[in-house]
Amino acid sequence: MEITVKDKRFKPYLTHQQIDERIKELGKQINEDYKAEEPLFIAILNGSFMFASHLYQQINLPSQITFVKVASYSGTSSTGKVTSIIGLDMPIAGKHIILVEDIVDTGNTMNELLKQLHEHQPASIKIASLIQKPEALKHPITVDYIGFKIPNEFIVGFGLDYDGYGRNLPDIYQVV
Repeated sequence: MEITVKDKRFKPYLTHQQIDERIKELGKQINEDYKAEEPLFIAILNGSFMFASHLYQQINLPSQITFVKVASYSGTSSTGKVTSIIGLDMPIAGKHIILVEDIVDTGNTMNELLKQLHEHQPASIKIASLIQKPEALKHPITVDYIGFKIPNEFIVGFGLDYDGYGRNLPDIYQVV
C-alpha cells in the first residue's frame, strides 16, 4: 500500500521482517568476526538509530556503543557538505571501531568521517550500513557489513527520513 510522506508518494520496498532477518545475519557475522575483540560501535545519528539499536541487540560480545552526529542531507539529496563529528566523547585510539550507518550512497559523509576518525588512531575501522546504493557512490569506500544493496532511488522508513519525516515507519518505502 502506498503512503504519503510530506509531499511525496512512496511504495513498499522492504518489510520489517526482511530488515529484521538481515540484521540478525549481520549480527552473527560481526559476532564471529570480532569474537576475540571488544569492538566499539559508533552509530551515526540521526538515521542509524533504529538500525544501530536492532543490530546491537544481536551482539553477544563485550562491546560498547556511542553515538555521533554529522549531516550532509537536505530534502531528498546529499548537500555534499559534511560537518565535523559532534559527540565523540571517548578515546578511540587502539580500539576496533564499527561505524553504524543507515545508508551509504554518495559516500560523502562516510569519507569525511573516516578521515576524522583515522586521526584518532583506532586499531581498525569497519562499516556496517543497513543500505548501500553502489550506483551513487562517489568515493572508494568499502562497506564491510551491508544490509541491502539497492538502486539509486530515494527511500524512507526504519530511521531513514525525508526532511525529518518517515523515520518511525517500521518498513522501508521507495519514492514513486
